[in-house]
Amino acid sequence: MRHRHLSTLTLALGIAVLLDVLRVWLPSVITLFGRAAETPAELLGAFALGWFLLALAAPALVRRTGAAPVGLVAAVVLAAARLALTAQPGGPAQLWLACAGLLAGLVWLAATAASVPRPVAGLALGMAGNAVGHALLGTEDLVWRGGVLAWSLSALLVPAFLAASAAGPSPTGAGHGTTGRRIRVPGRRAWLLCGPALLLAGQVALAPALWSAAAGTGSPAFPGLARPGSGALPGALAVLLFLAAALFRAPARVARVLWPLALLAGSVLFVTGHLVPAYLLTAAGLGGCLALTDTTGDGPAAADDAAGRGDDGRAGARRGRAAALGMLVFAVATVAYYAAYDLGYPNGWAPVATAVLVALVAATAPLRPAPTAPDPTAPGAAAPGPVLPTTVRVAALAALTALAGLAAVLHVPPAQARATAAPAAVRVAAYNIRMGFGLDGRLDLDALARELRGADIVLLSEVDRGWWLNGGHDTLALLARRLEMPYVFAPAADPVWGDAVLSRFPARSGQARRLTAHGAPTGAQALGVTLDLGGRELAVVATHLQPPPGRDPVEQAREVAAFAGRYAAGRPLVLGGDLNTEPADPAFAEFTGAGLVDALAPARPLRTSPADDPRTQIDHVFVSPGLTATEVRAPRTEASDHLPVTLTVTLP
Repeated sequence: MRHRHLSTLTLALGIAVLLDVLRVWLPSVITLFGRAAETPAELLGAFALGWFLLALAAPALVRRTGAAPVGLVAAVVLAAARLALTAQPGGPAQLWLACAGLLAGLVWLAATAASVPRPVAGLALGMAGNAVGHALLGTEDLVWRGGVLAWSLSALLVPAFLAASAAGPSPTGAGHGTTGRRIRVPGRRAWLLCGPALLLAGQVALAPALWSAAAGTGSPAFPGLARPGSGALPGALAVLLFLAAALFRAPARVARVLWPLALLAGSVLFVTGHLVPAYLLTAAGLGGCLALTDTTGDGPAAADDAAGRGDDGRAGARRGRAAALGMLVFAVATVAYYAAYDLGYPNGWAPVATAVLVALVAATAPLRPAPTAPDPTAPGAAAPGPVLPTTVRVAALAALTALAGLAAVLHVPPAQARATAAPAAVRVAAYNIRMGFGLDGRLDLDALARELRGADIVLLSEVDRGWWLNGGHDTLALLARRLEMPYVFAPAADPVWGDAVLSRFPARSGQARRLTAHGAPTGAQALGVTLDLGGRELAVVATHLQPPPGRDPVEQAREVAAFAGRYAAGRPLVLGGDLNTEPADPAFAEFTGAGLVDALAPARPLRTSPADDPRTQIDHVFVSPGLTATEVRAPRTEASDHLPVTLTVTLP
């Protein structure tokens, strides 16, 4: 071996590259293959799971051909797909490049597992490093950024991964057994947890968008509402807890109780909306559970296996199968969590069940730690991935924690607006932004910002603040920084998906109301915000009605109209969003029947969906009597699957 710790470095770099591809593949499946919910959820799920099922054949290929050639070819394909995606192709090219990169990454994992029985340090550093990079970029990946920065940093990461892969040891994953006895496979538990750990890290523990969304928890004037704030500093604490638990072994008998309990508690807090303790506990628990599996095997034969006397091709194949099965768990849990928003079942069990699996595997791992320096020259030896020196572990922990904290300085949220002289009119925009993804499947926040510039008040629907299925971006914070507008956010479907109000005027108070589902699979809410227009108050309500399948959202419309009337309490009112109802439908009549005025009436018919061929009028703005709407437009753009509606509202 050219360097004792080269396998750890290669694994860490490869995990970072694979996560970059996953951040493109996941939303591409939804926006391109799924075509914004036009594709049945069952077919979409089958397409997504199919790639992970294909990867189950990788261990057999590795044992027949050898881990070194299979791993190197897969690394080259993974790297090529990652660089090609940096060109931001969009459309079908983006989908199939991401699929090719994903499958290559899964095969590479299986090949790596065949030769590395000590993967915990590499997995932990790869996950933490990718999360820190994501935070430093403000949760907007290099793949979506493009330009000189994206190509420059990609040109450092991807070649480094390829160079480490090519310079690595020559493992013996294709060898035949020499002992005839049943062996206890070193590293199998750790590799089985690779997929579940990637899911819990990306969804909860090491999710910079979640750190950002959880940073503001409101004030007495805004009970329960997230407000602008930087989550990078508590996020840095999450990185510290994760790496400390993963890289530094706690007393085993304490750790096998403490870390699983912390992980389970964090997953439960996540699904109940307590985001800050959720990601801190999950980070510590996940890192600790990985550390519990960092042993040479599952029984008395483990030490012999790690030293190479029993770790033949069969052992490598079993580790490869464990890695492939772990990634299948990743896929099943991801699809199960998000399919609920199409099929309508409770989905909180998915991350909790994943945490239970990780906790069980970790808690039942053998207590005996692995030797730190097995003989790499022994016949049939696998690359051991030895324990990193203490100085290296401390340096990595300190550097990644400091870089996570630096993101707080680099990405300061817009400050609260200052009071101004009372305007005679305000420019209002309402836009369903589809989590920031355009019709071509690309995350293009610059295109969204171009459509919203010039607005004084912006009402947003389908705002994503960290959905792992969409790549884990804080779309709201990214868009607010581009527009230099502070925001108020309220969750709807889960703690990080909902509606928002951005304003150039100070927000003085707010209130949110969860709407009854009435059979709809996705949750909905109404967000009221009071704005100070130079001493005059304007009530603003943002909502996104979710109709039950085949029905008009008349019940939710009635709830929102009643809420808006109570919240405005006689003040001028602007209400808008994606209401999923046409002007002739009963739900629309609930708003006009409540005394509100259709502000878009001067421009009817004003079709807003789908963006490439508008046929329906489902995005609306209503105002209270006495407010006058002019300059009503729905500019053509494909930055989302809806068109924005913009108008000027003259105050009485």
